[in-house]
Amino acid sequence: MIYTVKYFALLAALTVLAGCITTTEGGFTEEASPEKALNQRVELARQYIGEGNWEAAKRNLKLAYEIDPNNAHVYEAFALVYQSTGEYELAEENFKEALKIDPKFPRARNNYAAFLFSQQRYKEAAQQLEIVVKDSLYSGRPLAFVNLGLCREQLFDPEGAEEAFVRALAMDRTNSIALLEMAQLRFDAGDYLNSRKYYASYRAVVRKQSARGLWLGIRLARESGNLNDESSYALALSNLYPDSVEYEAYKRTVSP
Repeated sequence: MIYTVKYFALLAALTVLAGCITTTEGGFTEEASPEKALNQRVELARQYIGEGNWEAAKRNLKLAYEIDPNNAHVYEAFALVYQSTGEYELAEENFKEALKIDPKFPRARNNYAAFLFSQQRYKEAAQQLEIVVKDSLYSGRPLAFVNLGLCREQLFDPEGAEEAFVRALAMDRTNSIALLEMAQLRFDAGDYLNSRKYYASYRAVVRKQSARGLWLGIRLARESGNLNDESSYALALSNLYPDSVEYEAYKRTVSP
């Protein structure tokens, strides 16, 4: 199965910036409470993380650490910086410290799972996500179920993956990743009727299909004998993603 692991990183990125702020460093005052000053520093650091300004992010996090060296949000943000700069041992140390301080910090646990996934440590990532999805109050729960499904796919557990994607779609029926993965899983199982249904829903919610989506569309069109759709998807795949593994797979099926 052709699989794109970039999906997971994109989902994790959504949890990094819960909301950007426009506070400048000159806005801090001595009258601000330590708690407020710490929160401002962490939020400003997260804004810099979103901009890719790692040094400015670390500078603000060091100031936050001086205010409270036992704050889980500070360690999580440090972990994201170190992960982004390729300092993976430091990233993991900071993720673990954040969760040691606050085991009920779902965003940190979800981001730690994303880190583990990026290191191809799928079983460990799934274990973290199984904890995250139990938190019924976590606003990122639908995405956590999607991430769990992606982990289970990598662990060759299609039934477990389907269970997670179905849970995600029950909470957010427009999640394009869950829809496409369900379409693929149903296709792999030979359930072409439901594969088409999920694929149609996927097409309805995306403006531009991924290479993975187009390749699945080609195979579904072939299965039903729809030559027009097959040609249309194949043309889009060749034009939009000429260097993709999906296009290479397609070419192998039409080579004489």
